Amino acid sequence: MFSYIRGELVEVNIDHIVIDVGGIGYMVVISGQAMNDLPPIGDVVKVHTYLYLREDIMMLYGFLERDELEMFKQLLAVSGIGPKGAIAVLSALSTDDLRFAVLSGDAKAIAKAPGIGAKTASRVVLELKDKISLEDAFEQKLTNTQSAITKGAASTIKNDAVLALSALGYSSAESLKAVSKVEITEAMDVEAVLRAALKHM
Repeated sequence: MFSYIRGELVEVNIDHIVIDVGGIGYMVVISGQAMNDLPPIGDVVKVHTYLYLREDIMMLYGFLERDELEMFKQLLAVSGIGPKGAIAVLSALSTDDLRFAVLSGDAKAIAKAPGIGAKTASRVVLELKDKISLEDAFEQKLTNTQSAITKGAASTIKNDAVLALSALGYSSAESLKAVSKVEITEAMDVEAVLRAALKHM
């Protein structure tokens, strides 16, 4: 139903966030790992979503990276693990750490997730081992590492652009809002972001 939600991050709680999209606030449950990577409140955030439906519940789960969403779906396929358990595992372990824990048979690492016992952790290892290859695990780790480096560079460029706008006489709030509207690509430098942000002032 929903592939992703993109809007203003307006609220951050212990286990969920609220994203404002056109005046509608979407409550989205996210993992602890994703919680650490959220932008500041007021910034634009994009989350890949999974809609969980049962007779008595309808809940949106969100993921900053598609890789985390795919791992969430794999965990849901494990017997005895529901969305709460899957989110707990992804809060305790990154997707890379989880893949390597499964491949090495390290059920103890998985059992550190709140609400996940030794039996359930062993089941995760048993049922996911054939679905994860060592080559894919290393390839995905490389992709995630490169993504983290790119994000770090984009964050620095974003901060520099906000400072530059402030130096031009705009308020910090105005500057941050304008820069947040810019879709920063790898090819962009501070000057390019600044030019794009000025169009939103």
